Amino acid sequence: MQARGLVLTSPGQVTLQPFDLRPVDADSVRVRVAGCGVCHTDISFYSGQVRTKHALPLVLGHEIAGTVVEASGHHAHLLGHDVIVPAVIPCGVCDICLAGHDNACTHQFMPGNDADGGFATEIVVPARGLVVLGPDRGGYELADLSVVADAVTTPYQALERGGVTSGDLVVIIGAGGIGTYGVQIAIARGARVAVIDIDPAKLERLTPFKPEWRFNARDLDGPAIKKQLRASGISTSRWKIFEMSGTAAGQELAWSLLGPAATLGVIGFTMDKPQIRLSNLMALDATAFGSWGCSPRLYAEALGLVFSGKVTLHPFIERRPLGDGPALLAHLASSHDGNPRRAILIPE
Repeated sequence: MQARGLVLTSPGQVTLQPFDLRPVDADSVRVRVAGCGVCHTDISFYSGQVRTKHALPLVLGHEIAGTVVEASGHHAHLLGHDVIVPAVIPCGVCDICLAGHDNACTHQFMPGNDADGGFATEIVVPARGLVVLGPDRGGYELADLSVVADAVTTPYQALERGGVTSGDLVVIIGAGGIGTYGVQIAIARGARVAVIDIDPAKLERLTPFKPEWRFNARDLDGPAIKKQLRASGISTSRWKIFEMSGTAAGQELAWSLLGPAATLGVIGFTMDKPQIRLSNLMALDATAFGSWGCSPRLYAEALGLVFSGKVTLHPFIERRPLGDGPALLAHLASSHDGNPRRAILIPE
């Protein structure tokens, strides 16, 4: 069986064309794609900066929402249901999964990396871990919810792992694709929030959510920002710093903000190497961790925030036809500013 998708044949070379779908077996389902978000990771794969696990040619895309149109056996009950396909689908049975770190499963399946992804009309994915949607979706259409699969759930897991609670000081570095949702999630958890970026427009669009501080890193360096945050009177033991820009400069800034007993989460990804003094972690008795994707176990909680209106998607997304994909990917790969809104590619 064939579908149509954006087939990446070599770095920077992608065309909309037919491709062969993998056969549906006892452990998989076929999903008709309603929409697939375009993530920074997709751009890294597209440009060749990061290699996909599956050899090219490959269809990219891992933020997928759609409808199950083929399922059998133990998964026949999924037929006809609207679903979100998690960006990280763990095996569920290995030692890492059983230890509660299923998002780090070494046997995980990531659409658009391990096999053809969601920049397509249809996709075949493992049936395990699919998030079935009910009728109450907070007024969102199915395609809009595709970004939950990464842009919303990735910061949700990071803040959950960081133990963010009411009264904490949360610093989000990077007001881009995941940072915009990180800010909202932190505020929903009752934290006092500071957001840092180098783009005034990105900081401005967060005004309606009322973060307590908005810092432009082009105007203020780490020590100056740290001085203002210290004036809040919040103990540094309750500072939770989340690097979501995926840049070496952002990582160096995050490191400079560490204080005694503070916590740092590294969420954004870059191939660049920051210049930091690792011994600061010891000297400050601080904690640093990385967070990859999100466990499917946490999707219901993240969706609850979206459906309740505590996290809103509309200001940060835009729909684009799948046919716009080649030009859009080329633009995003060559642009330093990226896209002001996260594009969701919609099959025609």
